[in-house]
Parts: sequence; structure tokens; C-alpha cells
Amino acid sequence: MPAPASPGDRTGTPGVVDPQQLWLAPDRPRRGRRPAFTREAITAAAVALADADGLDAVTMRAVAARVGAGVMSLYSYAPDKETLLELMVDHVSGELLPPAPLSGDWRTDLKALARDQRALMLRHPWLSTALTTHRTTLGPNTLLLLEHALTALRPLPLDGAAKLEVFSLLTGFVSSHVSHELTRVAATDAPERAAAEARYLATVAADGHHPELAQALAAPGRPLTPEATFTRFLDRLVDGLDTHPGTGTGTPPHA
Repeated sequence: MPAPASPGDRTGTPGVVDPQQLWLAPDRPRRGRRPAFTREAITAAAVALADADGLDAVTMRAVAARVGAGVMSLYSYAPDKETLLELMVDHVSGELLPPAPLSGDWRTDLKALARDQRALMLRHPWLSTALTTHRTTLGPNTLLLLEHALTALRPLPLDGAAKLEVFSLLTGFVSSHVSHELTRVAATDAPERAAAEARYLATVAADGHHPELAQALAAPGRPLTPEATFTRFLDRLVDGLDTHPGTGTGTPPHA
């Protein structure tokens, strides 16, 4: 059973990380002598476990064993798995730094960032799940990526809140799309399902009750590689962004 969080580690709401304490406090335990490992080492060990076996494999006991530490000593750095997940997300986000130089065309730059995000999530298959099922805070690496995106969006006649929403929209799209990609890859072990789905759609399209669907299915095919599909969706998303000045308040984006 996890040890209670240290005072100041979290907000007053259970399960909510205090970003002030997490990201601005010194990287060392708050009491006792300094052990022979760091928060960076703990985070890297957790990432390696998740890469190999998924998020469910990341337990405080498993991470402690990987770094050669006692379980209790880890709680000074990460009082629970939720905090550890925050560290993991920002840790792998650092792989996108420094981002590619901006081209001056905001659409090109947003698409480049999205492609980099997709590549990152494919390297770390647990990341898209973490981003779509957890509300993560903005760690230092994520903040640098956000700054990069906001700089790219500088030419747009959008207010600051709307630009934050664009970053959230982009990251949310990439996360959801990668989750779908990974699910489809997992389903390739059952080709009979894909064949059954194709037969079902053909039957429905021929019943006369779904003429628009029948017309869509009869249209010329397009490349169905993961990269081609992602590019088409990304083009539609970015090229279709409303660039009229917004007045919404918005909220800080997810990582």
C-alpha cells in the first residue's frame, strides 16, 4: 500500500498533483540523507518499464527494483503513481527538444510538430493512453514545446486563449489518432475480423437504406498506410482551423 503523500506534494484534492511542488521544488528528498539515485533515474526506469510492458507494469515496487532502491525511498520523489506518470510524460517530451526551427508558415510548423508528436507516441505506446486518460500538468519540457507552438501561431489573429486551445486540439488529435493506430495494429492478428467488417459494410451499403454510405464506399480508394491516413487527417484539421479572432477564455492545455 502506498505511503501517504508528504505535505505539499499534492493539492487538497485526492489524485491531483500540485505542479508548483512537482516542478519547482528541488530534485531531492525533503527529509533524510540523499540516496544514490535521482528523480531522473527513477523516471527513466518507469519509462523503460512502460515501454516494455505497458503502464500496468509501472508500479512503485517494480521501479524501485529496477533502480536498486527500497520502495519507501521512492515516495520522497514520487508519492504515488499519478505523480510518477507526470514525470514520465514530461521526460519523454524532452525527446522533441530542441524542436525544428520555425519556417514562418504556421500550418507547416504545426504539422511538423504533430508529426514529431506522433513519432514520439509510437516510440512510447503508453503515452497516447496517458494523455487521453489523465490530465497531466505542464512540466518544463512540455512548456518549451508549448512555447514553440505559440511562437508558430504568432501570425494568427487569435487571442492567447484560442492559441492555447489550438495546441490542445493538435495534441488531442495526435493522441487519439495514435491510440487508434495502435489498436488497428493489434487487430492485425485477427484478419478474419477485418474481413467480417468489410462484408458487413458491403451488405449494409447494398440494402438501399444507406445511399450516401454506398456512394462513399464506391469512391476511388486512397492510400491506407498509417502515414498517409495521418497526413490526410492532419491536413484537414490544420488547414481548416478558424483564424478569426476568438473571445473565449479557454483553459491551460493538457501536456
